[in-house]
Amino acid sequence: MREDFNISSRKIMSVVIGVVVALILFIGSFKMFEYLDAKEIMVIQSPLSGELTWHLAQGVKYQGFGSVTKYPKRAQFWFSSASDQGKKDDQSMEARFNDGGKGWISGSLAWEMPTAVQYLTPLHQKYGSSEAIEYQLVRTVIEKSVYMTGPLMSSMESYATRRNELLNLIEDQAVRGVFKTETYQEKQKDQMTGQEKTVSVVKIIKDEMGNILRQDRSPLAEFGIRVFNLSINKIKYEDTVEKQITAQQGAIMQVQTAIAKAKEAEQKKITVEKEGEATAASAKWAQEALKATAVVQAQQKLEVAQLAAKEAEQFKREQILRGEGEGERKRLVMQADGALEVKVKALVEMASRYAQEFGKQKWVPDIVMGGGVNGSSSPASVTAFMDLLTMKAAKDLGLDMTIPSGKTVAPVKK
Repeated sequence: MREDFNISSRKIMSVVIGVVVALILFIGSFKMFEYLDAKEIMVIQSPLSGELTWHLAQGVKYQGFGSVTKYPKRAQFWFSSASDQGKKDDQSMEARFNDGGKGWISGSLAWEMPTAVQYLTPLHQKYGSSEAIEYQLVRTVIEKSVYMTGPLMSSMESYATRRNELLNLIEDQAVRGVFKTETYQEKQKDQMTGQEKTVSVVKIIKDEMGNILRQDRSPLAEFGIRVFNLSINKIKYEDTVEKQITAQQGAIMQVQTAIAKAKEAEQKKITVEKEGEATAASAKWAQEALKATAVVQAQQKLEVAQLAAKEAEQFKREQILRGEGEGERKRLVMQADGALEVKVKALVEMASRYAQEFGKQKWVPDIVMGGGVNGSSSPASVTAFMDLLTMKAAKDLGLDMTIPSGKTVAPVKK
């Protein structure tokens, strides 16, 4: 019976030992290998020698029960006042400017881990995690850079005219180290009141070659950490500075508005002058066009009149030549026949008139006592009278009524 009990005890112990060994092997299996993502860097510390082994390429790596620490190859560091950027609480950094104004700068930057072991091992030994690197190293360097940049300008300059320079100065000091500076007092005129005030001015010290001197080298550069893409999304000023900036902005806007109005008035003046010149030129050219039109019309009328005069002169010459020709023709005809045709026409006309007039007279009495001469009913005296008139007219006309023997008389042209 007791022997059976001992056998059962050994079996139980074997099972327990087996379970423990299996559990140890199961747990140990998670310490044997580790997977590395492509976005990370991993260091494995040996459990016996404490040697550090760095892995940069992704994949499964032998762990050998060593401790594993992973770092992101690249990360975004936020020092923002917005709750949706980085942490929910305000992470902005304070800056004090040379006019005594204070502001809180909000923004972000990207940083990258080095890939060389001579940088990685010191980083791991001093900080041990990415969180510690970010808040104990990166943030400290950025805070110091912001603090040393503030005195290099006034609140108003950081708000407006030197906003981009503010960004560059912070990034330059974070990457290369803070500047060596000297401070001196200077009297400046207040932009609002116009009164003089004493301002502490910080000047960057440079060497004979014009290179900026540094107080020390940037810790980020010492550890091979690269920072870039620094951006500022907001600068919150204290109330007094905010009011002053607002007032200065209002004054500047008024000045700018006045300048703009002056330029607008000047431009309007120029425009009016140009429009007047254009109107005058247009009127002048309109008059020139009318003048040209009138000149053309007058020229046309002159040319027409000249042509008409030439035509009239030509017609006159034609009529003169025609009259001279006709006169010469008639002269020659009259010279040739002694103006026979004219004389005959005149005689015929006179005879006709005599006949008409005598026809109207009552030469024959109502009672005739004997026969007429040659059987005519007209008195002889009437016939003789008409012959006398005819002969007289022929004589006046110089017309020879005799017909020579052996000659014919040309017919009278009518």
